Amino acid sequence: MLGATTPVVLLILAVLILLMDVEIAIIVEFLSSSVILVIGFTLFFLGVKLGMLPVGESIGSELPQHRSIVFILAIVFLLSMFTIMAEPAVRVLASLFDSVSSGSLDTNILVAVIALGVAILVVLSVLRIFLGVSIKWLLGVGYICIIVLSFFTPAEFLAISVDSGGVATGPLTFPVILSLGTGITSVLSNRKSVSDSFGLIGLACIGPIITMMILGVLIG
Repeated sequence: MLGATTPVVLLILAVLILLMDVEIAIIVEFLSSSVILVIGFTLFFLGVKLGMLPVGESIGSELPQHRSIVFILAIVFLLSMFTIMAEPAVRVLASLFDSVSSGSLDTNILVAVIALGVAILVVLSVLRIFLGVSIKWLLGVGYICIIVLSFFTPAEFLAISVDSGGVATGPLTFPVILSLGTGITSVLSNRKSVSDSFGLIGLACIGPIITMMILGVLIG
């Protein structure tokens, strides 16, 4: 984590000193905040690695044993929903949207819509694994829906809709969904767990874009 954040910290520090000529107090505050950031992210990713990844994979490998597709999809849906609601990237995105829209839309609604989009596409992705459907069909249909909706979505919703697709690659959502898919495919015969799991992440990114565009159409 230190190696990943150090170049960014040094770049910002150089800009503050060389281009902006800020006060020493601001530089000290930035450096202290950077230290806290590194410590926080280190603890966060340590928790994800030791806790969320094993749990997600265990749940994924255990679900197919129940032999009820409805039950499996329901658990996958709920797990995806709650994971997205706890995702820090979603909260940041919602707060940014709230600041630029002057509170015109409740941030809780925004989070719920994004979570719903991810959950639906994760469910479809898991269903694809069971049915053996090629990922290219779901990707094709998904992006066609996005292109069509883009003609009807208000301009102020387009940017936030596309940006919302990135929450599926957030620091919490990505490992949980990836480990869940790996666990499910690892107990299914004739499946390539790595490719199916990465396909799951790719499809999950489409969900919030579509649901946010639909929200824009409805309230636009």
